[in-house]
Amino acid sequence: MPVSDIFFMEKALDLARKARGKTSPNPMVGCVIVKGNKIIASGFHQKRGLPHAEAIALKKAGEKARGAKLYVNLEPCFHFGNTPPCVDAIIKSGIKEVIIAAKDPNRLTDGKSIAKLKKSGIKVKMGVLNAHSRALNESFMKYINTKMPFVATKTAQTIDGKIAARNGNSKWITDKNTREFARGIRDEFDAILAGINTVLKDDPCLCAKSKNIKKIIVDSRLRISPKARLFEKSLPEEVYLAVTENAPQKRVQLFRDKGCHVIIAPEKEGRVDLKWLFKTLAREEITSILIEGGSTVIGQALKKGLVDKMYFYIAPKVAGDKSALSSINGLALNRMDDTINLSEMEARKIGKDILITAYVLRNS
Repeated sequence: MPVSDIFFMEKALDLARKARGKTSPNPMVGCVIVKGNKIIASGFHQKRGLPHAEAIALKKAGEKARGAKLYVNLEPCFHFGNTPPCVDAIIKSGIKEVIIAAKDPNRLTDGKSIAKLKKSGIKVKMGVLNAHSRALNESFMKYINTKMPFVATKTAQTIDGKIAARNGNSKWITDKNTREFARGIRDEFDAILAGINTVLKDDPCLCAKSKNIKKIIVDSRLRISPKARLFEKSLPEEVYLAVTENAPQKRVQLFRDKGCHVIIAPEKEGRVDLKWLFKTLAREEITSILIEGGSTVIGQALKKGLVDKMYFYIAPKVAGDKSALSSINGLALNRMDDTINLSEMEARKIGKDILITAYVLRNS
């Protein structure tokens, strides 16, 4: 594989990353147009409803695009949506070769653009930095392929896995810089989810760092206060309250009148059925969810096979108390063979703390 192809695709991926957390339910896409081994134009998809990366780059290139190469990290779209098909614009521009990192799994495209480009006499090269492109758009890939959101969990814990003292005190385990970094990670998701016990105990804002984020509260009996802090910096329509039929109808109506989404979910083992809830949220085009507590909600999501990725923020502290709250609860394992296994584990230092990220290993 020519080094130049890797170099220019890396540029396209760098451009795509600029819109991290802003394009949902669309993927992050970057594009560069190259002529004579020089980039003559580039672009990236900034937000749903705005022009796609290829359209932006082609407009900048103008007539210079004729005879050039186009690098893009995802197959150009084939269908009409908020914008016209990019594949038609590429063909019309006179581009001679298109280098694509990954095929678009969306059934409306899914190889159709590749076939159309080839039929039009344009050379197509596939798979340059394919894994990098798929990793960048992991939420989109899962959402399109399974009609379920990409789900991650976040815990801030001592080195022995505790998130609070035996009396419930949890402020603060990690340092300020780590907490600020964790807020930034929220920007990458469509929604943040917490259980009602976390909300009642900590009264969190659940805010992202630089965007409005949807907030999902799992609250079977709808015990949340209308004055909870999470409502202060949220539009009512950004709040989703997942309840069961045990929730008082008057309170259901109260929050619906405020403009919140109140989702009456079926009950499973005395709790909101998380799998049903996530399927419902996916139909609302929520493509990614970050679960930030509590320990039982995270445990239930893991138990049901709903979690894809985990973030562990670990402080150099030891609780040393079996009565202290563990970061994950509810799996009730009898054998070590039944543990949840993780893969692709990575670690990085953030000040005094360590962030470990890992993916949940699915059973084959």
